[in-house]
Amino acid sequence: MPVFEYQGHQLYYELHGREGDPVLTIVNGLSMRTSHWGPYFQLLPDLGVRVLTYDMLGQGASSKPVLGAGFQDHADGLYALHRYLGIERPYVFGISFGGVVALRYAVDHPDVLGGVIPVSTFSELDAQLRGHATNLYVGLVRVGFGFYLDLLMPLNFSNEWIAQQQDLIQLIRRVGVSTNELYGIQNLMESLAGFESMTPELSTIKAPALILNGEFDCLTPRHLHDILRREMANSRLVLVPRVCHAFTLEIPALTSRLLADFIHAVERGEWTGDQSVWISAEDPQADPLLTLCEADHLRAIPLAPTPKPPRKRKTAAGSFDQA
Repeated sequence: MPVFEYQGHQLYYELHGREGDPVLTIVNGLSMRTSHWGPYFQLLPDLGVRVLTYDMLGQGASSKPVLGAGFQDHADGLYALHRYLGIERPYVFGISFGGVVALRYAVDHPDVLGGVIPVSTFSELDAQLRGHATNLYVGLVRVGFGFYLDLLMPLNFSNEWIAQQQDLIQLIRRVGVSTNELYGIQNLMESLAGFESMTPELSTIKAPALILNGEFDCLTPRHLHDILRREMANSRLVLVPRVCHAFTLEIPALTSRLLADFIHAVERGEWTGDQSVWISAEDPQADPLLTLCEADHLRAIPLAPTPKPPRKRKTAAGSFDQA
């Protein structure tokens, strides 16, 4: 089992793909582990991208310190792992809790980063997200980890996917309960209690940034991702249709295409970070894959264009009436 010894602890990691290809590091969501990314171990290398996955302290096969680690600790640990593996210009992709780690990494280590991909995440806690976090934490500590996962399922996945994947959902739940430790996840969650907004620091991130948000993500909704878009000058926001918070597990083929296209555009010097908003196609083979969003991307209800005021015309008597 490949492990990296870090400050007296062990970080479990896996590296997939061809040596020499650009490396994408995946930072887990709170209750995830490396095995959740299994489809990406083949999809991304087939698209010319090497994949590094790892379990943060408190997760999966990595050490679970008695006391929790904060976002700064996780970002520092990832930086040390990159140095240990000789990865000099990584792309860092983080989802949800892991997205905050990715942003922290981008703030702290701007000169070594190829690009950052924050997904289904946040730089600050608004009232609704803080409420969700509190409810999930209470469910975790008072009832158990299985109940915590049950609370997350309808927030993570689309209605259609849940209806069609009952067997897989039960497998995900069983694997999550059996391979994560209650107190390890609890310690990770407690780092949110004292979380301070990172938004003022986002403007220091100069690396290319691809921000991804599911259309129906009600856990970390669009306005939180729009903060990232507005504050990071070299960014674009892509909205992914018909999916929720954990869409990376639901549509790995489309997600892999979005990630690989971004990385190759940066590598070729063709990336344009202009803070624009785009909508992804649903077919991972679509060409073009992205369409510029010209509507109000912060509204869930499509709005008709604002009618122009009636044009006034001069009458024969010299007064004005409406045309």
